[in-house]
Amino acid sequence: MSRATWLFALLGVLLILTMLLALDTGATTVRLRDLWHPAGAGGEMTQLVLRDIRGPRIVMACLTGAALAVAGTIMQGLFRNPLADPGLAGVSSAAALATACIIVLGGSGAWVSWLGRWAIPCAGIAGSFTGMGLLYLFATRGGVTSMTAMLLAGVAFGAFSGALTGVLIFRANDAALRDLTFWTMGSFSGATWRGIGLLVPFLLVAGGLAAYLAAPLNAMLLNEHNAHLMGYPVERIKSLSMLAVACATGPTVSLVGAIGFVGVVVPHLVRLVVGPDHRIVLPASAMLGAILLTGADTMARTLASPAEVPVGIVTALLGTPAFVWLLARSHRTGIA
Repeated sequence: MSRATWLFALLGVLLILTMLLALDTGATTVRLRDLWHPAGAGGEMTQLVLRDIRGPRIVMACLTGAALAVAGTIMQGLFRNPLADPGLAGVSSAAALATACIIVLGGSGAWVSWLGRWAIPCAGIAGSFTGMGLLYLFATRGGVTSMTAMLLAGVAFGAFSGALTGVLIFRANDAALRDLTFWTMGSFSGATWRGIGLLVPFLLVAGGLAAYLAAPLNAMLLNEHNAHLMGYPVERIKSLSMLAVACATGPTVSLVGAIGFVGVVVPHLVRLVVGPDHRIVLPASAMLGAILLTGADTMARTLASPAEVPVGIVTALLGTPAFVWLLARSHRTGIA
């Protein structure tokens, strides 16, 4: 078998084992076999914990990890920048700003009352797509989108959004401040099957676009001119890539908060094994992202049990050394 086949087989086994470990780990001791033999109070408790608490949490962690890893892979291929991630394009910051507005200022508008519990996810999704649309319009002149202009504008937009979020934090009351602080560090504690149902359609669109973009992104690794000579519609590739990033990042950020390093580190780890071919890197990154974020959430639930550490802290603690090692390796080999 090829190296890619071995990698997919290994990732598949690791993903199943990680999910089973996450199901069996937590503040409440349960037995997986009680899912099929729920007789008695212990079996009913097991079903409640695994079906309504850990089940949606694990699925949400898998989907979020896969989405962030795929978004990071697309960004790095599109910008030809190994440090690119959805945060650089302003998607995460725009979603965070919109969500902060609802947490701090919410409840006063009729539409917020009508949306109820869906106000925060809907605001985050709308904010991410609005931010991406504004950046795309800013960077496009005469039908040609400058990726350099979009990258620089994304950095500026992210800083501006962060400043506005800081203003909202300053005027927030204690309850809103706690919610906002915990949300900005990421958490799967509020994961529900309904939230997953809201997320899945966006991820299906992002996954379909990623499959379509795999070959064009390989051509874009050379440069835009060569990709055009090879027959790829370069401007369409750019717009579809940014749409895929928005679909993958905006809904996840709005539901679970800001989680860093997954989109930056995971694609690099995959490329170390199988090279730069996006037809392999994209699906492998999705699987590895799901594994890492599910494992990180399991650690977040158990490190300070029965309390919970925000998962963004865990990913930062794990991702920072990995990122520094990748930078050092790139410097030694002359890649960076």
